[in-house]
Amino acid sequence: MKLAICAGPATTGKTSVLRHMIKKLLKENIMVAYLKIDVQYAEEDILLQKEFGIPTKKIYSGELCPDHCNVMVLGDGLKWAKKNNCEMLFVETAGLCLRCSPYVDGGLGLVVLEATSGMNLPLKVGPMLSLADTAVVTKIDRISQAEREVFRARIQEVAPNVKIREVNALHGIGIDPLLTQVKQFMDVPTNMFLRGNPPVGTCTICVGKKEVGWQSHFGVVRALDNQNFYRGE
Repeated sequence: MKLAICAGPATTGKTSVLRHMIKKLLKENIMVAYLKIDVQYAEEDILLQKEFGIPTKKIYSGELCPDHCNVMVLGDGLKWAKKNNCEMLFVETAGLCLRCSPYVDGGLGLVVLEATSGMNLPLKVGPMLSLADTAVVTKIDRISQAEREVFRARIQEVAPNVKIREVNALHGIGIDPLLTQVKQFMDVPTNMFLRGNPPVGTCTICVGKKEVGWQSHFGVVRALDNQNFYRGE
């Protein structure tokens, strides 16, 4: 069993990238399962099941961060995929927090970023990029060559060791190198661990304290003149 976790902001083309990968893997008789993690609505599992006839599941994280939900359910997800005789599990997570990383050791970490979101987007997504194995850049046909170069430079500034793959997710151009990478990645180990360190802790707002103003809270607090930049590791 091989595992690939795909994260990225909304509308970047995560599902489109995975759709082309699934299509090509099935042509090679590699059975694929798909797990979607979102906050409160998703239909990608239904669409991919209808299109390819593969096992699909989704789970709504609800009151949990999608990345935290991924950590909770991933063990069950791998057992489910194995029960369905799959050789590959793709997990697509909403990844909305921007201070957490959904990736695990033993699984390929893909972050999908759209080039049209602005040249500074790579500086804003934190560990979702800095702890990924590969940054997949979509919608490259909608910007100039100079803008593409700046976008690549921003990615390398945040994550010098990440592989950058530019793709046209609409037509499936540039997908083959991703397939090669995921097929050559290690098999899932018996015991998996979250990649990198989680954020510093749970704040009092997370556990239900509603008062406004840092003076009413304790533990992890932040005042207006106390700026602490967080980019992961």
